[in-house]
Amino acid sequence: MTAEKGAVKKNAENGPASAKKTAPAKKRASAESAAAPVKKQAPAKKPAVAPKKATAAVKGVAPAKTVAPKTPRAESRTALVRRARRINRELAEVYPYAHPELDFENPFQLVVATVLSAQTTDLRVNQTTPALFAKYPAPEDLAAANPEEVEEILRPTGFFRAKTKSVIGLSKALVEDFGGEVPGRLEDLVKLPGVGRKTAFVVLGNAFGRPGITVDTHFQRLVRRWQWTDESDPDKIEAAVGALFPKSDWTDLSHHVIWHGRRICHARKPACGACPIAPLCPAFGEGETDPEKAKKLLKYEKGGFPGQRLNPPQAYLDAGGTPAPPLGAG
Repeated sequence: MTAEKGAVKKNAENGPASAKKTAPAKKRASAESAAAPVKKQAPAKKPAVAPKKATAAVKGVAPAKTVAPKTPRAESRTALVRRARRINRELAEVYPYAHPELDFENPFQLVVATVLSAQTTDLRVNQTTPALFAKYPAPEDLAAANPEEVEEILRPTGFFRAKTKSVIGLSKALVEDFGGEVPGRLEDLVKLPGVGRKTAFVVLGNAFGRPGITVDTHFQRLVRRWQWTDESDPDKIEAAVGALFPKSDWTDLSHHVIWHGRRICHARKPACGACPIAPLCPAFGEGETDPEKAKKLLKYEKGGFPGQRLNPPQAYLDAGGTPAPPLGAG
């Protein structure tokens, strides 16, 4: 009995003491948790989606300037082909009058004008070549020309000394190797001074009606933006894009893409809000998405300004296009 009473007494003494030791710890924990700020979880952002038609925006309400989700890298080959061909069909409706933007009347004028278009605009070339072809209408004339006189005519195009050497050199090659006629084969054209694959395909497609893809700076920029290819070498781009389309589409495809790059999908400020293929573009949102602001970025006839040719095709004029002014005008 004495032992049991001792144990009970000891437990009674230890119980309150233990409670006193643990109580402050619980209070401190409660106080700390109450004082600690509660982190609010940010709401998940909804992925931005390009509008069904970028130009069909509600008046007075500007769409959010958000970037459309990138096209998955896992896009199948079939899906890529379908998207690429649909983009070309859409652009064909936007630019039914697309044409080479260099003035020319024959293959000789076209090959010379294309060589001169390096590092300058087609407009500047078109303003310069009338004087050149008036003085040197045939390869025989330009081959025998005084380089200093040619340089003076070509000065407005930039790099006029190198360009003078090229056009006189290719004229001599045409006279000596091809009887004064521009050859209609790729392997012959690329042998001419200053003529590479890009220039050759311009000539073949537009002077001889033979399909070719013109990989200029606009073409390179857009097909990479559209994720048609990751290649950066022009020859590899040509091969990759050519594999997505029938050969018969190549020349018109080149016009559509180049025209779109010059008028809407610019290098620095693409007019995304005025782009007719926005729903198909993985890069939608890189430029201005507000429709009204985007309209101010449009160039040439899309922006209400003159085109690049002094003598454009009638179809272009019928569609509302305006010829470019001659050199020295206003």
